[in-house]
Amino acid sequence: MATIIIPTPLRRFTNNVARMNVGAGNVSDAVLELTSSFPELKKHLIDTNGKIAPFINIFVDNSDIRSLDREQTQVKENAVIFIIPAIAGGITSPKK
Repeated sequence: MATIIIPTPLRRFTNNVARMNVGAGNVSDAVLELTSSFPELKKHLIDTNGKIAPFINIFVDNSDIRSLDREQTQVKENAVIFIIPAIAGGITSPKK
């Protein structure tokens, strides 16, 4: 089974579960399995079109799915899937 690593900011929607084993064949199915187990997580990962939200970065092992087959990226049995939400903010340049 593949393992999904759930980032700390999203664990409040998974009862503090940090990782979950999934039997999915691709990233889309893995995320569906995750959000089926934790429905509150769905609105933070899936957009209104039913796709993985564009501000969510997903890596299978060390590869960004955007450089692979996106949501259809195949997930091998021992793969590790990392969900990395975008982080906004920072400091602005002071006005001169």
